[in-house]
Amino acid sequence: MSKKEEILLLLRRAVETWNADLAREAAEDALDLGIDPCEAIEQGLGKGMDSISDRYYHGKIFLPQVLAASRAMETGISVFEQYLCSRTAHSKGVVIMGTVQGDIHEIGKHVVCAFLRGAGYTVYDLGKDVSPDEFIQTAREKGACLIGASALMTTTLVGQKRIVDQIKEEKILDLKTIFGGACCTPKWVESIGGDAYCSCGAKVVAEVETLLSDR
Repeated sequence: MSKKEEILLLLRRAVETWNADLAREAAEDALDLGIDPCEAIEQGLGKGMDSISDRYYHGKIFLPQVLAASRAMETGISVFEQYLCSRTAHSKGVVIMGTVQGDIHEIGKHVVCAFLRGAGYTVYDLGKDVSPDEFIQTAREKGACLIGASALMTTTLVGQKRIVDQIKEEKILDLKTIFGGACCTPKWVESIGGDAYCSCGAKVVAEVETLLSDR
């Protein structure tokens, strides 16, 4: 096993064992070795979170362990974000991110934010349980070109529709939307008039670049 593979495995295990200290150390080692942060997030931390999600789905672990794993992942991402932000001096645009009203799941959103920041976007993460008003008010205040909103429960998907409806009502013609989450689908996004769908953090930069290419 190469040193790179060893570090990626450590990043994965840090999340799988909800070890924030190990996540921080492995992330720092990854940067020291010159591993691309986006690859480290996707192939290391992200793989660990995939494993956690699978174990939770099959009843092998419970919500406290999922939350602890999420904190470990966020710790690792924070190390990479410091590097990603420092290497992009010019912002490509402002993006407002958040989890829709009534939903408290943030794991995937953190990954999306990290990838967008690494690609040169200024990202304001509003956190979880965010109302349409807060999304749109912040977008106006920050001069955003894009709102990204995740929904991981079928009962909260309507929050994405409310964002689109309010943008149309207020006639904010230059504000785009991108949606994702476990229960979100391309068909759903099309049905509510959203601009783009993203299935995972690794694909978000390409989707956003395409969406904003006509600005």
